[in-house]
Amino acid sequence: GIVLVVMAFSLRTFWGTLTTILIMAFSILTGMGTAGWSGISLTPISANAPTIILTLAVADSIHILVTLFYEMQHGKPKYEAIRESLRVNHQPVFITSLTTAIGFLSLDFSDSPPFQDLGNIVAVGVMAAYVYSVLFLPAMMAILPLRVKTVASSNNIIIDSLGDWVIRNRNLLFWSMIIVITFLSIQIPKNVIDEKFNEYFDTRYQFRIDNDYVEENLTGFESIEYSLGAGESGGISNPEYLKNLERFANWYRQQPGVIYVSTLTDTMKRLNKNMHGDDRSYYRLPDERDLSAQYLLLYELSLPFGLDLNNQINIDKSSTRLTVILESISTQDALALENSAQKWLKKNAPPEMASHGASPLIMFSHIAMRNIDSMMVGTFFALLLTSAILVAVLRSFKLGLISTIPNLIPMAMTFGVWGWVVGEIGLAVSVVAPVALGIIVDDTVHFLSKFRRARVELGKTTEEAIRYSFHTVGTALILTSIVLVCGFLVMTLSGFRMNVQLGFMTTIAIVCALLADFLFLPSLLMKLDRTKT
Repeated sequence: GIVLVVMAFSLRTFWGTLTTILIMAFSILTGMGTAGWSGISLTPISANAPTIILTLAVADSIHILVTLFYEMQHGKPKYEAIRESLRVNHQPVFITSLTTAIGFLSLDFSDSPPFQDLGNIVAVGVMAAYVYSVLFLPAMMAILPLRVKTVASSNNIIIDSLGDWVIRNRNLLFWSMIIVITFLSIQIPKNVIDEKFNEYFDTRYQFRIDNDYVEENLTGFESIEYSLGAGESGGISNPEYLKNLERFANWYRQQPGVIYVSTLTDTMKRLNKNMHGDDRSYYRLPDERDLSAQYLLLYELSLPFGLDLNNQINIDKSSTRLTVILESISTQDALALENSAQKWLKKNAPPEMASHGASPLIMFSHIAMRNIDSMMVGTFFALLLTSAILVAVLRSFKLGLISTIPNLIPMAMTFGVWGWVVGEIGLAVSVVAPVALGIIVDDTVHFLSKFRRARVELGKTTEEAIRYSFHTVGTALILTSIVLVCGFLVMTLSGFRMNVQLGFMTTIAIVCALLADFLFLPSLLMKLDRTKT
């Protein structure tokens, strides 16, 4: 709904808006249909694919339609205007679609299958949107009755004034942007890799309400489980094993954030006291192995029918379970606690007791850390491939190299803003870099393609080429950025934290990309592109 309202007010054409709606629908159906045939299951993450495809599909149509209407306003017949719009926009639209698809396909480097599914679905949808935009859209425009008023002069007064202002204040803008970029880049180290699994859902979900109630009134929601071996069958009755188990449990009880530790030694101490007339002095571990085994047998025989100790002791009584209940704890703290536990076991317990902690908390903590590492690799390959494509398309190593700067700057600014305002990077935020990279390249590609056309085809100077870029593509870049921001902001209405963070951070990246391409890239081009026409 938001996207349609923006398009209706900006394009002011019923048929153009209707055709764009059809392209959005076809792209979503193609992406989701391909996912269905591939057997991909929808999750809270991959279910965002239709919203993202819808948002990205609009961008291609807007660029083609804006140029088409511009040419018709300046007197060209409809068919000729369609040809010119395709000639000017086909290559940038293809490149932006390809780089966006590469950005989302880099999610295949993620250790989280839902993010892989999201990347694959959106990549198919984006490429489908390209096909429909260059084949279906022009055909529809050729058939439908378009009425465009002819104007004597350009009506891009605001965007032309912006271009003139940027050229006049090139040095001030260049150094001001350098200061802003540097300041925000300094904030990046404030980002801490952290996440709280129990806060994935907000209070709209009963699960979160119940979880908060448990934490406030009963016990903790988070836990770490250990299966601690004794090294032999029946070895859990060995007094030495029980003493080591008790020391490990006591060590955990002293750690911050630990609410409760459940272990076999508590049961053995209570049984020893019960068998001595509830004398408190006997609330200790038995000193003899046979006595411990007899206590354990007596305890098992006294349990009600249908109950046993298999949830605490394995079949051959060679290992026991130790459960640590924790307060709401972050990813970093959970991994640090488990690492300290491993060091304690290695130093103070026999080798057979070695055991890694296991629980959803530990699992998601490791996934978050591993996912960030894998996404760094994915982002690197996406940037490398995107830069190579831009060098090849622009047919200029210098322009290709320059293009990487406004693509990297928005990412630095985004993570700087995030570190300044939020300061936590979780599983969702870790995938923003490659996703945003694929999207923010679009503005740079369109701006530089128009700049190169002005320099090579039209023989304009650097300043004139920048004015030409603002005049021809500035309006479309603003409109596509508004649509993208609206589309990704819709994700922030979700009750699932990953969706909210992905939407917010991508929105920040899109805004930073527009600022970089309008304020920093032109001044950079005027400093570096000093060659004669």
